[in-house]
Amino acid sequence: MEKMTVQKIRRMLEDKLSNPNWTFTYDREQESLRVEDKETKKGINVSLQGVLAKYEQNDDQKAIEEYVYYVKEALTSMRVPIQLNGAERHIYPVIRSTSFPTSSNDIPLVYDEHTAETRIYYAVDLGKSYKLIDEKLLQKENLEKKTIKEMAMFNVRSLPTNVKEDAVAGNTFYFVRSNDGYDASRILNDSFLDSFKKRITGTMTVAVPHQDVLIVADIQNEVGYDVLAELTMSFFVNGKIPITALSFLYEEGELEPIFILGKNNKDTKRKEGDYT
Repeated sequence: MEKMTVQKIRRMLEDKLSNPNWTFTYDREQESLRVEDKETKKGINVSLQGVLAKYEQNDDQKAIEEYVYYVKEALTSMRVPIQLNGAERHIYPVIRSTSFPTSSNDIPLVYDEHTAETRIYYAVDLGKSYKLIDEKLLQKENLEKKTIKEMAMFNVRSLPTNVKEDAVAGNTFYFVRSNDGYDASRILNDSFLDSFKKRITGTMTVAVPHQDVLIVADIQNEVGYDVLAELTMSFFVNGKIPITALSFLYEEGELEPIFILGKNNKDTKRKEGDYT
């Protein structure tokens, strides 16, 4: 079987996303493909390494089709006019990396700083996708950022938090994967994190490697840190919207990024596919 490469992934995506209203820009350094709407000048950046990793993990076309669907939905939603008044229950915070743009088409996005690795943006949920809120929309609807933030934080606390659990070498890992677009956003639910803090007997760590997962870990030994490092990197590489491969210590309501140098233990190696 012919080996799949980043360039082949790129050509497949360009072929399946072919549209006279969309343009493609390839970033060789980042190995990413930007798909942009000619009219709105808004677009989506796709990490080709992430698509390749997911393709190799499953060895089929499903990964390609998932990204094609995601890009089509996102670009289509960007053309949908939105309003905030009357949509109060559909406003949520979304977590992004600090490398994520702070403006769109020169219009500042509404955001707050979070950690050294993450930033909080605000979005209106559209059902199958969502649209980030910018300063122009706030002014148009005569709303303040403080009001939007209060709505978003109330709504994220109202989301269900179903948890899957796995134990490795005496360490316990908890996964929130609702696939509603706001799994990583649940890191902002302090009462949820504090409930874990009360039951954890070791060191509590939290990770948001990509948009669709939140990992909480009860680390009891060095092996636990190795497993966490493997997990976060695997999720980070495979996520449609990667955030950060670093984890955070959770102490007294504060998140502190930590760097873990994994020892690559074969017996405890874990990857995203183990938890789908």
